[in-house]
Amino acid sequence: MNLALFDFDGTITHRAMFQPFLEFAVPPKRRLLGSLVLAPILIGYKLRLVPGNVIRACAVRVGLAGMDASQASEQGRRFARDVLPGVLRDVALERIRWHKQQGDKVVVVSGALDVYLAHWCEQHELELICSELEVKNGVLTGRYRGAQCVNEEKPRRVHESYDLGAFPVVYAYGDTREDLDLLQIAHRRYFRWQEVPA
Repeated sequence: MNLALFDFDGTITHRAMFQPFLEFAVPPKRRLLGSLVLAPILIGYKLRLVPGNVIRACAVRVGLAGMDASQASEQGRRFARDVLPGVLRDVALERIRWHKQQGDKVVVVSGALDVYLAHWCEQHELELICSELEVKNGVLTGRYRGAQCVNEEKPRRVHESYDLGAFPVVYAYGDTREDLDLLQIAHRRYFRWQEVPA
């Protein structure tokens, strides 16, 4: 049995799904208010002055703080069922299927949110390591539980969950610089679906 580690946004999907999920789950009035509050930070992000993890943390705070956790989970379930099938890459689904046929352990390792990824991974019988939303008293706080699962946090969480020495071959698939640390722990590395030297 080998281990296959897949980034989600841009690797399994054609595009990042963080913003589409917020547009799907957050009520229109709150989205409008959020767009006004976040405008300066968004400009900084587009100018490459603000990193992606900062804009995501701010968007989660503005968009999701105070939402009932069960309602958020239901929105995530609907998003996984109704929206995600339309943005999946055939090459990714074929590769996941191939790994499963080989008897490999397949894990999605993503900075995307657990509130919808957990449902999608359950549908596809995949294991999951991802960014998690903090819940207190049944309500989303608007913060992450722990660090966002990007950059060096990806391999740290993989090492925490799996003994890599137990797998003859570790595969990793990614598409942005936030995945490069994950690719470094693999024997076979795929960046934007092209194998790169180990």
